[in-house]
Amino acid sequence: MTTRDLVFTAVGVVTALSALLSVTTKHVVHAALWLLVSLGSLAGAYLVLGQELVGLVQLLVYVGAIVVLVLFALMLTRAPIGPHAEIDTPWWQRVAGALLGAATTVLLGSLLLPLFSGATADLDTPTTTTPEVAQAVFGTWVWPFELLSVLLLVALIGAFAVSRLVLHREGAEDRRPVTAGAPAGERR
Repeated sequence: MTTRDLVFTAVGVVTALSALLSVTTKHVVHAALWLLVSLGSLAGAYLVLGQELVGLVQLLVYVGAIVVLVLFALMLTRAPIGPHAEIDTPWWQRVAGALLGAATTVLLGSLLLPLFSGATADLDTPTTTTPEVAQAVFGTWVWPFELLSVLLLVALIGAFAVSRLVLHREGAEDRRPVTAGAPAGERR
């Protein structure tokens, strides 16, 4: 095993553990932060594989944009910070979800691992260069990327609108006008 293999394995373990913690924690903000660690370490895996452009795009798009969007949505919609009994799932649903996730992982592994059992990758000579990737991204796939950015913008505006509606409804009964002739503490 080379040093590159050891670093890739370590980064892969960090990615898998942080992804697992992201979906199993009961704190919504902690889940977003574990998602940040998972996506950041996945960018590290791309860097270890010699795909610097993909790693940097991973950092810019997912870590820099998606996680920030999730955190803004959490802040604007006033999501609960800690665990709440009203939105908590029963233990048996969490166990069933974990078993289904493990079964899906085993099924995918049993199907995909035999396909790549003898495959090797030469990481010292890249097969795709950065100009080829740039041509594909900014030539063929430019419109899907632009549509995705519009979708994210709409999601952010929607989160803002939802937070404003909740604030307006909560404060509606407290916002009664004060008459000009009435004392300051009296409301109609």
